[in-house]
Amino acid sequence: MEAIILIVLLGIAVVGLMVAGSAIRVVQQFEHGIVFRFGQVQRGGQLRPGAVRAPGLTAIVPVVERMQKVSRQTITMDVPAQEGITEDNVSVRVDAVVYFRVIDPVKAIVNVQNYGYAVSQVAQTSLRSVIGQADMQELLGERQKINAKLRSIIDEITQDPWGILIERVEIKDVSLPEGMKRSMARQAEAERERRARIIAADGEFQASKRLAAAAEIMSQDPAALQLRLLQTVVDVSAEKNSTLIMPLPVEVLRFFDKMTSDAKKTVEEEPREKPDLGERLAKAEQELAKAAEASSPALESPEDVPPVIGLDEPGRARTEGRQGVAGGEPGATPATGAPEGERRDPPLD
Repeated sequence: MEAIILIVLLGIAVVGLMVAGSAIRVVQQFEHGIVFRFGQVQRGGQLRPGAVRAPGLTAIVPVVERMQKVSRQTITMDVPAQEGITEDNVSVRVDAVVYFRVIDPVKAIVNVQNYGYAVSQVAQTSLRSVIGQADMQELLGERQKINAKLRSIIDEITQDPWGILIERVEIKDVSLPEGMKRSMARQAEAERERRARIIAADGEFQASKRLAAAAEIMSQDPAALQLRLLQTVVDVSAEKNSTLIMPLPVEVLRFFDKMTSDAKKTVEEEPREKPDLGERLAKAEQELAKAAEASSPALESPEDVPPVIGLDEPGRARTEGRQGVAGGEPGATPATGAPEGERRDPPLD
């Protein structure tokens, strides 16, 4: 009999331990405990007392109540990359990350089946919407603006109905087509080249002003220009070159140019003196004598002497003489056909 009583007491103790184990719950510091009594959290449209348990050791009525824990930690969720077309018709691929946490555990459990999956879907659709409303320059250069806009869109959907607070949304990467990348690289290179040319032109402008000021100072004292010339020669010779270039001052060239212009004006102003007739005749006779000496070489043999008309061929001379008298004017000589007493000089060249 005593053995039976001992077994019954032992069974009761085991059942009591099992009931106590199922009734006692431990809620972690980062969690909230939601207690459902006969499947209800609210009663009469209001939250039932004791429905939300604070962190620590708590107890529930077995079989009557059921507890579900909800984490209050910030959850990091990757948003899959979304492809879209921006406002300026550029195809891009954007991925992001969302940071959120539960601020109302009852809504997060009651109003939505799986709040993590729901937040992920809302983030994807909102990301596509933001891509279509922004241009490429905003996606690349104004990340803070896009992040704030995306956070406000997601938080408006999740905070009040689901009790979930969107703490932060960040765009991780924006993938552009290869053609667009090359175009942007060319644009950046052209912009850098433009800046380099502007800076070089600005330097040339400043240098020209400095040189103009230096020239103005040197023009006040001619010795300064000569000293500068000698300094240039010294700088060139310091390189140990075999050829030394001596720069010629521009003032020297201007001096010679002025002298040449003055000489030309003097010559143009002075009247040209023409030689008289006697000088021209004497010059012509000299040129004829030189031409005769150059055209008549020395005779080497008697055969080279040409025949003399009237001496070697008397008959031919007389015949030509008569023809000249018949065809010439009265009183003309047989040789020339000119009037007697009148002598004709050979024509001048």
